Amino acid sequence: MEILLLLIYSGIVWFVFFKKKWLPWNITSQVIVVTIPIIFLTILILLMNIVAPSSHDVRVLNYTVQIVPRVSGRVIEVPVEANRPVKKGDVLFRIDPTPYKQQMLALEAQVPGLSAKVASASAYQRELNEQLRTATSQRSALAAKLELARKRRAQTSELASTGAGSKYDKEQAQADLDSLTADLAAATATAGQVRQKLSALTDKGELSEIAQARADLANVQAQLAEARWNLEQTTVYAPADGTIVNLQLREGSYAVPLPLAPVMSFIEKEQWVIALYGQNELRYVEAGNDAEIFMRTYPNRIIKAKVDSIVWGSGTGQLPIGGFVPNTGTTPIPEGRYAVRLRPTGEDKDIFLAMGAQGQGAIYTEHIKLIHIVRKVFVRVSTKLDWLVLKLH
Repeated sequence: MEILLLLIYSGIVWFVFFKKKWLPWNITSQVIVVTIPIIFLTILILLMNIVAPSSHDVRVLNYTVQIVPRVSGRVIEVPVEANRPVKKGDVLFRIDPTPYKQQMLALEAQVPGLSAKVASASAYQRELNEQLRTATSQRSALAAKLELARKRRAQTSELASTGAGSKYDKEQAQADLDSLTADLAAATATAGQVRQKLSALTDKGELSEIAQARADLANVQAQLAEARWNLEQTTVYAPADGTIVNLQLREGSYAVPLPLAPVMSFIEKEQWVIALYGQNELRYVEAGNDAEIFMRTYPNRIIKAKVDSIVWGSGTGQLPIGGFVPNTGTTPIPEGRYAVRLRPTGEDKDIFLAMGAQGQGAIYTEHIKLIHIVRKVFVRVSTKLDWLVLKLH
């Protein structure tokens, strides 16, 4: 672009000094003619790099997901093809579910028996509580009868000693007293036995048999949930919209859940378009500023975009984590660049940009918009050069 401006300026000089000869061509005019473009271009470029900074390093980045199965097994189906777009939720491949299904069925068969065991233990605890209530009631009734029998024995004994009562009534009262005493002792023993059985309760007020049965049931239910989850993991789905690359998985292969051995690579459709800038070029750049980029994959096409955000971070500002004092070295650390994320807008919002595509671009701030015209001309001239394929074969 500088050459184009110089050619235009040279034409004006030729027209004024040689064609029309409006001004004399002497030492003074020659110095002025040479000095003006140097000063003008210097000021123009310096201002343009501040209010409409350009980047010669625009990149297209995609998220890449290494697909690793969560369970191991023989692959029975791979319904996708390499380099073909897939939608989120599409089946990528299936692992033989037979062993996981059998494990799930075996655990499901244990649940009814363990549930019945919990119910039986709960019923046994209720029976013990009922026995305790019955024994306690009987003991209270027998205690009242025993008190009455003691009074009757005393009365019959007193009557028998005075001759007013028979000896038989006295002996019968004593027999009744002895019988009630024995019954009370038996009821007390029964209540004690029931209390002893109920003494081994958990914090929740349950018998240890119930707690153990519940624990066994919960353990099997947890194993059953894991078995069902494993069965679901035999079918692997696409995590997002994207494309499968490096697809070497085939039916009959054995897939294993090892992070270092992915079965395929998945490139998500979501992209990052970033432009890298020097640290002193972003003083006026803000989110929402207009931008234009051009990629070598689209010669002579301007892609409209807006500034999404500035990544105010660089790897040169990160110290290694460890127990040693970082080595600062003897040479200065290279100056890092900052990335600006751009989002295509308008008609270019859904444009296809190949992962790894590179290009150039410029951002237009809210300052000295007149200079933006020059930058836009620069951009349009530069993108036409992408038509050239400079190789000799």
